[in-house]
Amino acid sequence: MLRSLYTAATGMEAQQLRMDVIANNLANTGTTGFKRQRAEFEDLLSETVRGAEAPDPRGGTAPAPLQVGLGVRTGSTVRNFGQGELLTTGNALDLAVEGDGFFRVQRPDGSLAYTRAGNFRVDAAGRLVTARGEVVDPEITFPPETTRVTVDADGTVRAQVAGREAPQELGRLELCTFPNPGGLEAAGGNLLLQTAASGEAVDARPGEQGAGTLAQGFLEGANVKAVEEMIDMIATQRAYELNSRVVQTADQMLQRLTSLR
Repeated sequence: MLRSLYTAATGMEAQQLRMDVIANNLANTGTTGFKRQRAEFEDLLSETVRGAEAPDPRGGTAPAPLQVGLGVRTGSTVRNFGQGELLTTGNALDLAVEGDGFFRVQRPDGSLAYTRAGNFRVDAAGRLVTARGEVVDPEITFPPETTRVTVDADGTVRAQVAGREAPQELGRLELCTFPNPGGLEAAGGNLLLQTAASGEAVDARPGEQGAGTLAQGFLEGANVKAVEEMIDMIATQRAYELNSRVVQTADQMLQRLTSLR
């Protein structure tokens, strides 16, 4: 019975973590470019009471082992990189990626990070930056006299400058893809970091190598589906209750055992 107590406790811990993941998904339903996560579990090592035996023509063998599982643990959290809904903003500096690519930005310490959040701004130096001030790489700098900005689907950035008839081409945005995007590490602030598991970033122009194209005046919403999260939340709650019921039942059995005279 002590075994069942500990086994049920691992189940309760696993369901608690699953609820934490669901809560984070729901909390970020309004976060630009957020990708929902899912907790994955794996069973713990089973205790072998008796192993299986080879067939014996005389009979009396045990064709199946006698094993008792010892519970569950969290294996990993998997991020779903499915496309989020494109939301119209009409802002010339809002960009959405329609595909698998990521924007590359440079953080204040010089390191690189990657994001799907295209709610960009222009800083005091005229550079294209994220909402937190990370500089978009490759760097795009707008002249002070810029009156209108256009970004093509292939990433070409042009600025209409006061006093000039033709728009001025400022550069071209690039996207990055990864062999295993699931290995990226979340760093907060809508940023993801390259890891050994994700593999090296592969630079690509928008529209090439499966990176996707850019849509100006749109933002990519979170790919969280509230109804699915609610269903998962109910299932998690029920699983937690069942595990707690096992604890209660095992405790009652122990009480009955200790009351025997």
